[in-house]
Amino acid sequence: MFAGGFIGALARAALVQGLPLAARELAVADLRGEHRRALLLGYFITRLQERLPPSLYRRSFLGSGICGALTTFSTMMVELLRMLDEGRWGLVAGYGTASVALRPGAVFLATKLVRRARLAR
Repeated sequence: MFAGGFIGALARAALVQGLPLAARELAVADLRGEHRRALLLGYFITRLQERLPPSLYRRSFLGSGICGALTTFSTMMVELLRMLDEGRWGLVAGYGTASVALRPGAVFLATKLVRRARLAR
């Protein structure tokens, strides 16, 4: 899990550093990270559960490690508090709604793609 967390943290740092400053100010990196993690988590969990032999190590490395470090709930909360302090109410509503509402859709999409690939074989 430690190695997965390390990889996920590096991916998160690269994601943030790759964005222009204006995008970082609007928490775009966190929003992208949340949805990428949801896609990855849906893919990994479906693949591990339905296509590969059970392994606690793979789940910990991929799910808790990489995906867990790629983004965190606490970072979203810090971003929302920062936006509230700055009085950006519309951005708070949009960012909060998008962060929470789009994740189940990303997991659903990834799960469907893994299952579709299984049926195509």
